[in-house]
Amino acid sequence: MANREVIVVTTTHDSEDKARELAAKAVRGRLAACAQVYPVRSVYWWDGEVQDAAEWRVDFKTRADLGERLAVFIGEQHDYETPEVVGVPVVTGSRAYLDWVAAETAA
Repeated sequence: MANREVIVVTTTHDSEDKARELAAKAVRGRLAACAQVYPVRSVYWWDGEVQDAAEWRVDFKTRADLGERLAVFIGEQHDYETPEVVGVPVVTGSRAYLDWVAAETAA
């Protein structure tokens, strides 16, 4: 499998519980091989002013061809009006790990 076939899709949530629940649902549904949940500080423009918020980031490891399905899933499950959903390609990685991502997201 070529490295460019794996992506990392990122979103954030306002609580650890919501972030962990979303991560578990995506992994159980085989939309991602794994997801990492960790605290971040987000500074962003919203409702005409700069916001500064504690959030929980979720990084999903998945196949590129599942990216759109995962993005739709995140949007359906999320309670933010406009959730961050960004996918970036993996440009390098260990062959064993990339093969594992492919195997764990197989139908």
